[in-house]
Amino acid sequence: PLCFRSNPYQADLLRDGVRRYLQLPAEQTVLILHAKVAQKSYGNEKRFFCPPPCVYLTGPGWKLKQEQIKARDVGEAGSRVCGYMGLDSAGSSLAETQKLTFEEQADARGFGCAKALYISDTDKRKHFRLVLKLFFSNGQEIGTFHSKLIKVISKPSQKKQSLKNTDLCISSGSKVSLFNRLRSQTVSTRYLSVEGGAFIASARQWAAFTLHLGKEPRGAGLRSPGAPGANAASLPAPGTADERCGRSDFPLREGYVRYGSVVQLICTASGVTLPPLIIRKVSKQCAMLDVDEPISQLHKCAFQLHGSDRMYLCLSTEKVIQFQASPCPKEANRELLNDGSCWTIIGTETVEYTFSESLACAREPVSPVPLITALQLTGGGDVAMLEVQGEYFHTHLKVWFGDVEAETMFRSPKSLVCVVPDVSAFGSDWKWLRYPITVPLLLIRDDGLIYSSSFTFTYTPEQSFLPGQPVLSDAPQDSDKLLDSIHQEFTRTNFHLFMQS
Repeated sequence: PLCFRSNPYQADLLRDGVRRYLQLPAEQTVLILHAKVAQKSYGNEKRFFCPPPCVYLTGPGWKLKQEQIKARDVGEAGSRVCGYMGLDSAGSSLAETQKLTFEEQADARGFGCAKALYISDTDKRKHFRLVLKLFFSNGQEIGTFHSKLIKVISKPSQKKQSLKNTDLCISSGSKVSLFNRLRSQTVSTRYLSVEGGAFIASARQWAAFTLHLGKEPRGAGLRSPGAPGANAASLPAPGTADERCGRSDFPLREGYVRYGSVVQLICTASGVTLPPLIIRKVSKQCAMLDVDEPISQLHKCAFQLHGSDRMYLCLSTEKVIQFQASPCPKEANRELLNDGSCWTIIGTETVEYTFSESLACAREPVSPVPLITALQLTGGGDVAMLEVQGEYFHTHLKVWFGDVEAETMFRSPKSLVCVVPDVSAFGSDWKWLRYPITVPLLLIRDDGLIYSSSFTFTYTPEQSFLPGQPVLSDAPQDSDKLLDSIHQEFTRTNFHLFMQS
């Protein structure tokens, strides 16, 4: 392990370690999924958060860290991951938090769920965050991780939502969860989820779905399968987002989702997607066909398969099937549904913390784990500066462009500024730049702890020096001056930032 570097030898060791990390990242990721809103509890009742906040532990670094603990502590008992989750209220005790135990799933992810969290009416806040504290069972602290802000509501809004107040509206491209309660019983709650590439109704786990608002899809209609008069049928085979959400078949659009709209649900984890659906408002177990208003958090809704004869997305125990609704005898603008076809919709958030302890020598907590949200490039020539914007920054962080450390200045917990390294810092391989070079952006703590991000930085050569140009294939002997001029002009005009969310 590499400690605080104070001389060039240690700096070289760290750079070699970063290169090894880039070739084979031993990362640890903490993924927190939670709802955007939480319903307040009143008196002695406990309205548990629904869907319950979930935590996933992914990445090969967890296994490596556990092996290190086993070797050091001689035994498996101290290497298990455990944690507590609660609200971020000041002075909260362990009695107000819920213990999480993590179980390994078939896909090797660790999974934990806080099923019994709630916010009481004595808590007067309008927003709060969840706090997750993770430990190894030998007592070694891993770190503290926060959710995104959660809005507190008293109950689902019954009045028509106004787009002047968009706090509770659901926009196209946002993430949602769907759950169903038979006979309004909490113990019967089932969540729409994906397992083995198929849609299921799960009592334990829920999936976040990206809800896309579409224009009328061409050729995407589905006819009701099965014999005429059948009231239930299996769901069409799910596809991937690429298969079902191609621009030609399902042109997407922006805006807030309204009842009567054609939508598509794509699982954020697997990319598996449902066919185009028409979202309907539900009232007294009837789908209302003539309602055109924005959808609100925790509303009851139904999903009619587009182009079908009254076929709706429905759960039957653990399976997700189609149910054929009946026309309402007294009102032509309504269709009668069963319990399994009535879903509750709620917006969800995901926050992901990724780090690697492969180079770190300290047993300090990994938190606060910085999150990068945006990049801003300013200046040029020898003074090109990059502002890294985000959260949880501190003075012990340095920005790295791949395996090259940048001179970094701490501006605030939301901003770091660094000097962009010249492309020559990447070695002689780049002396004659023929192709764009894309390097990952990393943040590295001064004890060697690595925080990766989804952001990259790309150096692009001048057009006059691209492949096929004589200056590159026949470089003159006094090429250093030419190289300097290339670098100067190239640095002045040709940085590109690639941001992947």
